[in-house]
Amino acid sequence: MPKNPFQSLYLQVLVAIVIGALLGHFYPQTATAMKPLGDGFVKLIKMLITPIIFCTVVIGIAGMESMKKVGKTGGLAILYFEVVSTFALIIGLIIVNLLKPGVGMNVDPNTLDTQAIAHYTSANQMQSGTEFILNIIPSSIVDAFAKGDMLQVLFFALLFGYSLQVSGKRGKPIFDLIEQFSKVFFGIVNVIMKVAPIGAFGAMAFTIGQYGLSSLNQMIQLMGAFYLTCLVFIFAVLGSIAAIHGFSIWKFIKYIKEELFLVLGTSSSESALPRLMEKLENLGAEKTVVGLVVPTGYSFNLDGTAIYMTMAAIFIAQATNTPFDLAQQVALLAILMLTSKGAAGVTGSGFIVLAATLSAVGTLPVAGIVLILGIDRFMSEARALTNFVGNGVATVVVAKWCHALDSKKMKKVLSN
Repeated sequence: MPKNPFQSLYLQVLVAIVIGALLGHFYPQTATAMKPLGDGFVKLIKMLITPIIFCTVVIGIAGMESMKKVGKTGGLAILYFEVVSTFALIIGLIIVNLLKPGVGMNVDPNTLDTQAIAHYTSANQMQSGTEFILNIIPSSIVDAFAKGDMLQVLFFALLFGYSLQVSGKRGKPIFDLIEQFSKVFFGIVNVIMKVAPIGAFGAMAFTIGQYGLSSLNQMIQLMGAFYLTCLVFIFAVLGSIAAIHGFSIWKFIKYIKEELFLVLGTSSSESALPRLMEKLENLGAEKTVVGLVVPTGYSFNLDGTAIYMTMAAIFIAQATNTPFDLAQQVALLAILMLTSKGAAGVTGSGFIVLAATLSAVGTLPVAGIVLILGIDRFMSEARALTNFVGNGVATVVVAKWCHALDSKKMKKVLSN
């Protein structure tokens, strides 16, 4: 930590969040006008996400000794994502059934005003499985980068990295060039991070100013249950996984605290993604593994989103008194194991995927998502934080499985 505490980014962001929340509570009209500050910062980071993902994935694949190692790393990562995401879904299901936050609301779904959710439930935005897979293939390379579609960029980067890897020495100049581009992009990120407190202030001020604190009373139980579930998942599930693999989840969280405060302030895990990759490399994970696992996890390892969608679906069933037995809940889990993987690749993220899931289940009223529309913004922080920590832990674990982790360096870094 710097000698002057106020030079520390995480303290600056924390102070900015507190000031933003106070402004939103006491001067809501002024606070809502701060929205462009938060939006502007997130846009600054987003403009670099696709080139950084492209460079890191290409370097990760092309830098490996063989495609066999690429396949092994990718396969182990996907296996980890599936197992841990399933745990997230099950924990969300158990806690929402135990706490029953929606019981007693007695909402008639026929009386709900669905105008507010029309944007999320319109048919042209809800993708079938086939459409989702086809959408991963970009109509052109330029289009993928122009739209910032993460899955399309990831798909092209995988092909590019593979081609570069098999080209051997002929591809070395291109590999070196992409590596230099990557360093430049990360340098730009470091410049942008200097205004992170301003972005966090604007985003938090708008959230509190727009939605207020008093409006949360009716939904406070769902929010409390969701935050509790995220904490249980992080410290019980991820904590156990971390302990088995030789590190402390608490020390790991302290190590990435600056990035976590940034995610908290902006409600976006994107805002800290480049810095997470840098820190994981500094922790002792090989660059090739970080470059492959983190971007893939961003699209397929969304633990917080999985918990959110499970709890939201059961909450709607409870609030509308819709019968939903154990067999139907297990069926819901099976559907969510597939649909939750598409949350990062759909415009409108979890909300559209939740609407698609409710439609697929058939027995739950899609109109019920109106009930959580007002507090969705307040739950997005926990969602983003859980996704972020989950991907960090996943990368360390997969690196250890692939013998691509310097355990001594990791222990030294985390201890300091």
